[in-house]
Amino acid sequence: MERGLGGFKRIKKAKGKRRRAKGEGRRAKGEGRRAKGEKTPFFFCRDFYREARFFPCLSVKSVPSVFYLLIYTDRLMRILLVLLLCLPDWANAEIYEWRDANGSTHFSDRPVADAKTVDIKPGYDFYKVKTVYDGDTVVLEDSRKIRLLGVNTPEVQHRDKPADAGGDEAKRWLSDKLKSTRVRLEIGVEKTDKYGRTLAHLFTENKEHINLQLIEAGLAAVSIYPPELRYVNELVKAQDKAEQAKIGVWGRPEYAATPVGSLTEAGHPGWTRLVGKVANIRKTRKSVYLEFSPVLSAAEGDTFEARIESKWLDLFPDVNGYLGKTIEVRGWLNKNKGHWSMLIRHPSAVKFLS
Repeated sequence: MERGLGGFKRIKKAKGKRRRAKGEGRRAKGEGRRAKGEKTPFFFCRDFYREARFFPCLSVKSVPSVFYLLIYTDRLMRILLVLLLCLPDWANAEIYEWRDANGSTHFSDRPVADAKTVDIKPGYDFYKVKTVYDGDTVVLEDSRKIRLLGVNTPEVQHRDKPADAGGDEAKRWLSDKLKSTRVRLEIGVEKTDKYGRTLAHLFTENKEHINLQLIEAGLAAVSIYPPELRYVNELVKAQDKAEQAKIGVWGRPEYAATPVGSLTEAGHPGWTRLVGKVANIRKTRKSVYLEFSPVLSAAEGDTFEARIESKWLDLFPDVNGYLGKTIEVRGWLNKNKGHWSMLIRHPSAVKFLS
């Protein structure tokens, strides 16, 4: 019995020596790889075996196969990067799905017999419009209030304030346009305004640009607030056509351009158009003022000036070119210390008259 136990001890001792030798061989192999600048596979790292027992989802036996895959992470990331770079070219491509004789499913960007088109959802969401507040403001099904960028429609009735001419018409048009479709948003540079409304361009499921269509129908005027300059060229071009055709607000007498000289103490409520000659240009650190010829009530000290903020001057032509010219300005009147003024945010609000 003692001889048998001694034999077992010798066998156990020999196995221990072999394991230690194998471990030393692995360590030597790892050191050789590190000396050559190669990465040691994860499953050669003793620490992974020691730490794997703390993860219930991994057994020690599964650690080698799991971490072996991680060696190829760098390659996989490169492949994914290539795929992402190709996405713009594939964005409008049709994807087809079909099954072969063995029942296996295949996908391709080329049509195959008996293949069906795969409906791929785009990278943006569509929403139902819950409420049309007025011609340029809506409320979505998620309760967000959306203010349409680049446009201004006449106001609807608010409490004791009557509706502006064309306000109800713009609201009806927008309600009819959106009642049977969903919309997606292209949110502006400044995501919300001071009232908490989300600033955005609206597009229907049929790719109709709602902001642009309001301008084309003459139901709204272009109103650009830098830095929101997306689609500005399209909006201005559409407005020029609507104005020339005298449709919508451009054919209404309430919005006809009026001479600066006709301004009175009461001024003009809401959005308006004024025509006059620039008599002087005054510059300060924050703004440039286009001073117009005196109004009729000049004896009372009333004058009118259009103000351009200096930070947006790069958007305008040389302001000295306005001097001595008869121009039309569009916007909202403000009065301060006996002076009527209008803030001009974008050159689309200024029009040279021959």
